[in-house]
Amino acid sequence: MGKNKKAKPAKKSGSTKFIILGIIFGIIALGAYFAITGDYSQSATVDTSKASPVLGSPSAPVTIIEFGDYQCPFCQKWNLNTKPLIEQNYINSGKVQLIYVDLPIVGPDSLKAHAGSYCADEQGMYWKYHDFMYKNQGHENDGWASPENLKLLAQQLDGLDAQKFAECLDSGRYEGQVRENQNIAMKNGARSTPSFMIIGPDGEATRITGAQPYSTFQAVIEEKLPA
Repeated sequence: MGKNKKAKPAKKSGSTKFIILGIIFGIIALGAYFAITGDYSQSATVDTSKASPVLGSPSAPVTIIEFGDYQCPFCQKWNLNTKPLIEQNYINSGKVQLIYVDLPIVGPDSLKAHAGSYCADEQGMYWKYHDFMYKNQGHENDGWASPENLKLLAQQLDGLDAQKFAECLDSGRYEGQVRENQNIAMKNGARSTPSFMIIGPDGEATRITGAQPYSTFQAVIEEKLPA
């Protein structure tokens, strides 16, 4: 008797392989999109009572919360490239408000750099200090944000009383507030800088991670603005 021949498995056609590869790449791309934009909704109850003053109108329907570090180079990139466009197109027109929450995780000098923002705020110059710090950022942990250098930088900030700033910085009176904001940021899922939450009038938030381009923020803001 002849031996039974085993049936050979059918070969996958080229089109089937392309379909499978397409599905795999689609899943990867979708995962990357969610990782960057965090395109999901959640109720947002972030305590910003000890964070920055509001930039923009407190009644703006959309709120952007940034969790950042003054020593973070990607935070600098976002603040120099994306933030000005958001200010121009949404904050200045009353559609968006921006709040900055301290997340000083880059190095030991970050604590003082962030405490300095509230010393500047005593003189009504929080956001001027904020922008000045990012424009004059050095390399991570190379001493540019040391207390001594922060005092030198303060002397270059127009309108700031550098002596009062130095006295405030030396007192350390805002360091506890900065640590509280760091805890709040981490409780709300911020693990890297910059991280963002964009909250609509319904209280639902979309997360964005990293120094994403203006177009990424524009798409989320437009989705959340009331019709």
